Amino acid sequence: MKILIVEDEEVLVKVLQEKFEKENFTVKIAQDGAAVMPLVKTFKPDLILLDIIMPKKDGLSVLQELKDDTEFASIPVIMTSNLGEDEKIKQALKLGAVDYLVKTQHPINEVVEKVKKHLLKAK
Repeated sequence: MKILIVEDEEVLVKVLQEKFEKENFTVKIAQDGAAVMPLVKTFKPDLILLDIIMPKKDGLSVLQELKDDTEFASIPVIMTSNLGEDEKIKQALKLGAVDYLVKTQHPINEVVEKVKKHLLKAK
């Protein structure tokens, strides 16, 4: 399975990448929102972990762009953020995110389990 991690916090990227690779995922990283669509087109991930606050283009704009593209609209997207604001959560889910994780409330193992759960649902 292929996962695209869109995250600009380098330490978190490293930890997530190592954890997912140990679970036999193929992982690609985008460290800013503008890099997502070109990567999606070439990598074709099975799921995207997408941070809301990103350089160049925020995660909600990227999510909207993904869902507007019929070729990629069915890719499950799990939004991540340090923000637990109800408005952001509602907006992300309304735009088509399958889940929303507040980073400080979910250990890495739990993130991996949620990814696996959503990939099973998507099959």
